[in-house]
Formats: sequence, structure tokens, C-alpha cells
Amino acid sequence: MRTLRKKARITSVVAGIGIVAVLAAGCARGTAGDDSGDATEGPAEASPGITDTSITLGITSPLTGPTAGPGNCTVDGALAYFGVKNAEGGIEFGDGKTRTVEIKAYDDTYDPQKALANFQQMVSDGVFAAGIGLGTPTNRAWREAAIDEEVPQILVMTGDPIFSDREESPWQLGLVPIYQQEGGAFGELLASSSEEHKVAILSQNDDYGDGYVEGFKEAIAGADNIEVVKELTYEATDTSVDAQLTELAASGADVFFNAMSITPLVISSLKKTEELGWTPNWFLPSNTSSPGGILQQPDVHADVFPGIYTVAFSQSAASPTFAESEEGAAFLEAIAEYTNQEGVPAFPHCVWSWIAAATLEQAFAEMTEPTRENFMEALLSIQDYSAPFMLEGSVIDTTADGKPAVSDVLVQKYNGKGYAPAEQFG
Repeated sequence: MRTLRKKARITSVVAGIGIVAVLAAGCARGTAGDDSGDATEGPAEASPGITDTSITLGITSPLTGPTAGPGNCTVDGALAYFGVKNAEGGIEFGDGKTRTVEIKAYDDTYDPQKALANFQQMVSDGVFAAGIGLGTPTNRAWREAAIDEEVPQILVMTGDPIFSDREESPWQLGLVPIYQQEGGAFGELLASSSEEHKVAILSQNDDYGDGYVEGFKEAIAGADNIEVVKELTYEATDTSVDAQLTELAASGADVFFNAMSITPLVISSLKKTEELGWTPNWFLPSNTSSPGGILQQPDVHADVFPGIYTVAFSQSAASPTFAESEEGAAFLEAIAEYTNQEGVPAFPHCVWSWIAAATLEQAFAEMTEPTRENFMEALLSIQDYSAPFMLEGSVIDTTADGKPAVSDVLVQKYNGKGYAPAEQFG
């Protein structure tokens, strides 16, 4: 169980069946309603989780276990954002009412069955909408249940394209770029190299890993200078990939495409490859490439590798210039005030969660009825929104079927302190 410091506007912590509830507003939940009423006969009947003064959102994410670092950040960014808004009196909705936002956070430990149980508890708790949480298998675990219950599952932090398919997922929307986009962006950069490269691939044996590899291979198709010499997988439940790394090192590859979602495994992989004397260029997914959380951990010597590449769509809170901006300083102050993050967040998910919260505010401003249907209409009509901390060229656009809210990425290269844009490979 995660326990939060008692801070302004955070009123209680409730635990039950592996759930931690974080209340960011201290206002009463709305009572359950029925959305089947005819809006032409009067005001639409409110959906569960919304009243004239508050709205309740649920987040299921790994708050404990190996992925707790990024998992807690998926909660904390939104918690901080709405903590500030609530302290200012709340958010004005499109119906003219001002509401505070209550967030309930549920710990799924990156276990799909716990994630499903958490969603079922959310329904019982009467949340208006759920989302923002981390994980492909965990978010997939309750996708169909959310559709059956007609509960919005929105701005989830998974690059699985199914969450952006309007026909398959009418109550869903992804936040981050799909995995194929990330893998493809690195593949395009590598294909543009004037040198010949041998690539070794290690990927998670699920939709997460498959998506990255698919995008990468599509991007390098037809590139005469690139050869995939070895390809292996691992399970998300594995605690070591030393055997795979030993086999991949023997391939002689100078590029290591590592589609891995488990933070401790990435750290141990960096250590093991150095131990083996294998020092290729690395590609790391956006959610497992944190300088502070991974590359600068004890006994990790990122400088022995010629290049470590990732992709990004947002600024990094760890960037030396982040705190110098008024917006960055306000973010860090809110994180310190409303969450248990210690210092500058090590994972990008805190910034992503803040972006998600800002996007939700845009949707709330367009809601003219207190219903889930009207909320989804508002959420799926946001276009060219320059959310806080987005990199130049990246915007929020929720209007395109088949695309998440963010669909632009920039390839970056680690420079010893953080990441800088990589215009070419090498």
C-alpha cells in the first residue's frame, strides 16, 4: 500500500483489496445514475461519479512492485495538476458549473487480474471515468469490461493501438504514441545511416514488444545497410535476461534494439552487457529510458556505449533548463506539495500524467451535460492543443481514428546528463 504525506487538498487514504484511494478533492461522490433518459425531455441525468460540484476519476496502475516508479508517476502528475486546480476553486465545465476533481488510485502491481479487479471496484465506487494508468497487459485486462459498463477508459499509458481504434474500443483513448511509431522512428534514423549495421533484438513477448519490433522492421525494410542478426524474447514476469543477453552478445551486433518495459530488467541488462564486453548502440522505449531512474543508477555506466537512443514527445523534468522556466518550476512545486515524489521525478510519466490532466481539463471545458457520453464527445474533439511541456512539433489531437492523443515523436540521444535531439545516427 502506498501512503501519502498529508498535504493541502489531499483528504484521505483508503485501502482495500489491494487498492489505494487518493482523494484530490475531498468532495462527495455523485450517486449512480442512468444515462438512458431522453435529453429532449429536460436536463440529461448525470452519470455516476459527477455532481454539480465534483467529478471522480479512477486510475489503476502499479504503485508497488518492479514498475512502481513509473506507475506512481502516472498518478502523481494528475494528482498534482488537479491539486493546484482544486486549490484555486476547481475547474469550470462547459455547463457553467465549477467542479473539483477527485482522483482515486488503485494498485494493480502490474498484474492484469488485479487491474480487472480494480476496475470492478471503481464501478462499485462510482467513478465517472478511469484511465491514465500504466501498462499494456493491465489496461487490456479491463478494456472489454469498460466497454460493457460504458465507462470511459481514457488517456491510458500504453502504446497498444487497440485503444485508439474507435470501432474496437468505443469507450477508450490512448495517450502516448503507439509502439509501432516509436520503433519505426528509430528504424528510420538507423536506415538513414551511411554505415552498415548489425542489429540484435530483445523484446517482451506480448503486444508491447511485438509492436516495437513491427514498427522497427517496417522502417528498415529495404535498407541494404541493416541486417537483423539475432532476435530473442523474454517474458514480462522474468527476473533475469542474462541468458538472452549472452546469446545476443555473441551475434556481434553493433546495435541493440531492446523493447523492454520492466525498469529493473533494463538496469540489469545495461550492467550485464558491459560485463560481457558487448558495447553496442542501444535503443530504449520512451517509458524505460529515464536518465535518473535507469541510466544514472549505481553501477550503470551508460558512457561505455557509443549511443543510447530513445524517443520523446515531452520535456523532461530532469532537464537542467526545466526548473528554470515558470511552467517547470510550478510543476515541481505542485509535485512536492501534492505527492510523495522525492525531488525531481525520475520517470517521464509524471510529466505525461500532467499532460493527460491538462487534456482532461480541455474536455471538461466542452462538456455541456454531466454524462459519460457527452464527456467522450468532448474528449474526442480536441485538436492542435499545445499541452504543457510538449516538445515543439508535438500536439494533442484526439480527432483521428486509429491514433492516440499524441502521435508525434522525436528521436533523442543520451548525452551523459539527459537527452538531445538526434538528427542522424552515430
